Amino acid sequence: MEEENGNGGVEIPCYFLCPISMQLMEDPVTVATGITYDRRNIEKWLFSGKLATCPVTKLPLVSTDDLTPNHNLRRLIQSWCTVNSYERISTPKPAVDRSRIVDLLNEARDSSNSEMISCLHRIRSIACRNESGRHQLQAAGAVEFLLSVVRRNDDAVSRDEALNILEEFEISDSDLKAVFAESDSILDSLIEILQSENPQNRALTMKLLKSIYDVADPTHLIGSKPEIFTQTVQIIFDKISPTATKSALKLLTELCPWGRNRIKAVESNAVSALIELLLESSDRRASELALTVLDQLCGCAEGRAELLRHGAGLAIVSKKILRISHAASDRAVRILASIAKYSANGRVMTEMGEVGVVAKLCLVVQIEGGGKRKERAKEILRLHSRFWKGAAPPCVPPHLVSAYPSS
Repeated sequence: MEEENGNGGVEIPCYFLCPISMQLMEDPVTVATGITYDRRNIEKWLFSGKLATCPVTKLPLVSTDDLTPNHNLRRLIQSWCTVNSYERISTPKPAVDRSRIVDLLNEARDSSNSEMISCLHRIRSIACRNESGRHQLQAAGAVEFLLSVVRRNDDAVSRDEALNILEEFEISDSDLKAVFAESDSILDSLIEILQSENPQNRALTMKLLKSIYDVADPTHLIGSKPEIFTQTVQIIFDKISPTATKSALKLLTELCPWGRNRIKAVESNAVSALIELLLESSDRRASELALTVLDQLCGCAEGRAELLRHGAGLAIVSKKILRISHAASDRAVRILASIAKYSANGRVMTEMGEVGVVAKLCLVVQIEGGGKRKERAKEILRLHSRFWKGAAPPCVPPHLVSAYPSS
């Protein structure tokens, strides 16, 4: 049996295909059960998936590092590629020996600042080499070591290099939790990097910081430093990259529900940053996250006051209803409900009529089939029906008057 591919109709012999991906093997290796796989696919299966079994036979593999290169099969595949004018696979680089990695990490731990950068460059070359190199590094404690380098404040060059190498790894929850277990010094280092002028390092740091807080326990979430909020909000203001902005927004959604964190975020000018983002961004996910954080911040009087203080606050929240997604509309209506219930006065209700909030809520009532969003919109309209129905000029368009709920 042979498999067709998109290369001019040439068929690939089935024994050249990896049983996992059914693609041409570039670096065939044989596991203890005698089955041959492409190295990249089997390593992903074993290391990333944490499945210590043979995919074909389902038998357990005693050692996940015992992958024997099948040189004869690789040469056959290369010859076949040449004969059939198929893009020839290159000879793979040999796997890095575990003992060499252990020696390298020990050397790096004992090195001075001047020698550290050389060790880090060698670690980076292994990490960028292939999945096997990264697995060997991770198993030898490289992630823990790199985090310890980031924790050092005395050598910014080594710290930045370690941060960039960490980007190559999928850091485990246990390694991330260890950040809080030792001290706050690594958080201080990350805050320092966020204050730097290097946008790439700031983006990587924001992503790492978000991952760290994803696994933090409530004690650490409640005790978050004000500087974390200040620098996270600054990332949103500076628009370094869409990825960095979303990492910052996700971190705020993680932090704001805890303790006095909403106050810390408000004092860091988060409300203004979120409104400016909503005014400028057309990204659906970013808008959903921004509205989620705004909803959290409007749960306190300080957050509501800041939203009302911004000239475009009510208008942009109202504008996002029925324009982005169901989730965004839900959050926007929740924000308006908080304002209407706890912060409404004559000036606020007049502004809600003038910028189209009342009309948009009537539209929600008119077109929604049911659910909490429609009920919440009705509740807002009923709450101030006497004011809005008697407003001059009218704040409800004639075609939506019938949608206004009765008192």
